[in-house]
Amino acid sequence: MPAASVTPRPGAPERLARMIALPTVSAELDAVGREPFEAFARLLEEEYPLVHAHLERERPSEFGLLYRWPGRSDERPVVLMAHYDVVPARAEDGWTHDPFAGVVADGAVHGRGTLDDKGPLLVILEAVENLLAAGFAPAQDVYLSFGGNEESYGDAAPIASDLLHERGIRPWLVLDEGGAVIDDPMSWVHVRSAMVGVAEKGIMTVVLRADGVGGHASAPRGTTATARIARAVRRLERNPFRPRLPRSARDMLGTFAAHASGSARLALRALAAVPWLTARVFARMGGEPAAMVRTTLAVTMLSGGSAPNVLPAGASATLNLRLAPGTTTAQVLRRLRRVIGDRHVRIEVPEASDPSPESPADNAQFDAIRAAVGAAHPDAVTVPYLMMQATDSRWFHRYTPATYRFAPLAMDAGQRAAIHGVDEWVSIDSLERGERFHRALLTALPD
Repeated sequence: MPAASVTPRPGAPERLARMIALPTVSAELDAVGREPFEAFARLLEEEYPLVHAHLERERPSEFGLLYRWPGRSDERPVVLMAHYDVVPARAEDGWTHDPFAGVVADGAVHGRGTLDDKGPLLVILEAVENLLAAGFAPAQDVYLSFGGNEESYGDAAPIASDLLHERGIRPWLVLDEGGAVIDDPMSWVHVRSAMVGVAEKGIMTVVLRADGVGGHASAPRGTTATARIARAVRRLERNPFRPRLPRSARDMLGTFAAHASGSARLALRALAAVPWLTARVFARMGGEPAAMVRTTLAVTMLSGGSAPNVLPAGASATLNLRLAPGTTTAQVLRRLRRVIGDRHVRIEVPEASDPSPESPADNAQFDAIRAAVGAAHPDAVTVPYLMMQATDSRWFHRYTPATYRFAPLAMDAGQRAAIHGVDEWVSIDSLERGERFHRALLTALPD
């Protein structure tokens, strides 16, 4: 059934507005309680009656929703992912519209979660509901995996992933949030691009701790705890990780080159052809280019001392590291110990996960995503890239080599900055195109 043969039902912006009005802030669970999350599940039942009549639904975990849409075959199942929890937002921070009012105005829906990630969740359900209304049945089993604690690094996604794995289900394709359709993917590349994350960096939280002899600051003795931590941080920042261009970045540059012209094409081809040089060039550029080619380290929290004239008995620094592909958490930990070189500085690792593998950009699954992009955003080039942020898909990538990260919505630079920021919004046109993307993807699954 061609994707264009289905007439979408009206009212998607208003349905998203009702989703936004439920403050599913997972970081504030202790304060808000479970009710907004349960209300969200009930809202889905009300707004998508055909989905709940024809798809099997289960709750693998407290905040996980897993749907199965039986297809004509179960040999190459597809998993479409999204999360319905959001980060905190407060109107007094400068929002034009209350972040949880769910306002539809000026051709857009406004509020926390419109882009991250209730808008992408909505367009999945809109496509499935519209296809069911047209009597469509997919060629393969389709799973919808929605989590309510992604923003708080919760267990909904790993439990759902493990459940499918235990049942012997090996997804042919997994698609989660991630990239979007953007106009300027890099400051010097002006190609409208559908950025599809083929991998994501690993993440580590590291706490450095040092003890010292407390007392009056007028008579310090030896190296203080704060001095040890400051020295450790200085050594780490002066010895960054070695840059290396990952395969995903080479594929990205090669794709850009194929759609550029003139000197830009020549420069992009050269960058893709000489990865060792490109890695060093990007590292010197700083910002996102540097983050693309190396493991990054940022000091996010410092603690020590209780008064200006008191020597602290202890001090600490919290580091956030994003691990480049091909790196392991064990390797990073060994390097931190070596660079710090101080046995009096303890290293604690409360959280760590390795980078995901890099999914291919030359297989049937990526071709299916590219074709769906063509149906929804015909002026966009589909481009593989490395995601800097963590998503729930990393739990599925353990078992599925074809895992990708792409929200089929158009986002300009201001919208991308509003994710986790102020004045998040999505255009109604973008929602319509997002629904069209998923409809095209589902109707073209191979038998």
